[in-house]
This record gives sequence, structure tokens and C-alpha cells, in this order.
Amino acid sequence: MTRPVLLIAGGGRGIGAATARFAGQRGYDVAINYVQNAGAAASVADAVKKSGGKAFTIQGDMAAEADIVRVFDATTRALGPITHFVHSAGVGGKNSRLDAATADTIREVIDVNLFGALICSREAVRRMSTAHGGKGGSIVLLSSIAAVTGGATEYVFYAAAKGGVDALTNGLAREVAMEGVRVNAIRPGPTDTEIHEPGRLARITPLLPMKRPGQPDEIAEAVLFLLSDAASYISGAVLNVSGAR
Repeated sequence: MTRPVLLIAGGGRGIGAATARFAGQRGYDVAINYVQNAGAAASVADAVKKSGGKAFTIQGDMAAEADIVRVFDATTRALGPITHFVHSAGVGGKNSRLDAATADTIREVIDVNLFGALICSREAVRRMSTAHGGKGGSIVLLSSIAAVTGGATEYVFYAAAKGGVDALTNGLAREVAMEGVRVNAIRPGPTDTEIHEPGRLARITPLLPMKRPGQPDEIAEAVLFLLSDAASYISGAVLNVSGAR
């Protein structure tokens, strides 16, 4: 029996890594994209292999179109046609008010979180859509509850990028609804990953409704649900996994 093939952009750490490990346990072959930390990606790949799946690591900058195309092509060569895709590559940028942010910070955050999600989604559709000769598939994008709260005093630019991801989810889902492709997004609340500046998570935890951050595994469970056939009539959804924030 052919196993589904999942490519995770930003799969070497945080939510992406947790998603990869769960996916390996649930019957997927997994391609793990990373930008710098090859060792972390290799560790995730080892976990997938121990669960019985094939795993492949591939370096690539998810803010660069050429790298994105190369990663999709290399995954197909290594594992077969991509049937599932998760965009978990993200950066928060140096936290500040918008009027104190540099153009370089804003550009990096937009390029990784939004431009990258757009190009990755384009490449996924080109391979999955029945209009392109594909057999269908499922795309899950990582947004953020910041798209709703706005990120004031910390990263309005990040919130704006994630708001764009929400719009991408809504629009693309409608474009490909008759082409066998579902597109959904997850809005995590503050989660215990490396994306936060040092000390930020401890500072904001008392302000959270549950008085704790989320854990990557908790977000990954929601991602795996939306990827799966159990969510076969869910497309265009943006699901808050935010502990009531």
C-alpha cells in the first residue's frame, strides 16, 4: 500500500517537528525542510523512520522561490508525489512597536511567513490539483492568533503577515475546491517553541487564559486532523488552537 507523502516546510523544529513525528506514527512518509539546523532535522527524520515511515531532510530557505521549488522537486524524487503539505516555516522578527521596527525586520517577517506561504501553496497546488494532473491533496498553513489580536507593541508586522495567511487560506480553498485539494489553517496561541524572544513566553504566560502556553504536540494534533481524511469536508477553515486566547 502506498503511503501518503507529507512535506513540512520548517519541519526541523517546534510545531513542524512535532507534526512530522506524529505523521510518521500515523502512516505518512515525511520530508522535513530546514533552513539551518541539519542536526535537528535529522533527529526528526530518525523518529519518523523508527515509526516505520520513510523520511527525507532537505535544506531550503522558505523565503526564496528557487529554494521552494527545489525542495518540492527533491521531495517528489525522493518519496514520490506529494499528497500533503504543511507550512510551518516562520519567524517573529525582533519584537518592537511598528514605529521602532526596521524595514529589514518587516521584510524578513513578510517574506518568510507570507510570501513563502504563497509560493509554497502555489507549488503544492501545481502538484496536487487534478487540474494539473494530480490526484488531490491537503494543505495546512500555520497562521497565528496574532492575526486576531494584532500583536500590538510586539510585532504588528508579524500579525499582518499571519492575517495574510488567513486570507490565503480562504481564497485558495475556494479556487481549488473542485480540484481535489483542501486548504486549511491553524492559529496557534503562544506556544513553547524557539520562535519567541528570550523571556517573552515567561512574561506573557500570566496573561494567558489557561495560564500556560501551548505545547507543540497540542498544535500538531490539530494539524494532523486537518490533513487527514477525517476532515474531508473541511476546507477554507482557520482553526484557533489558542487556549481561549
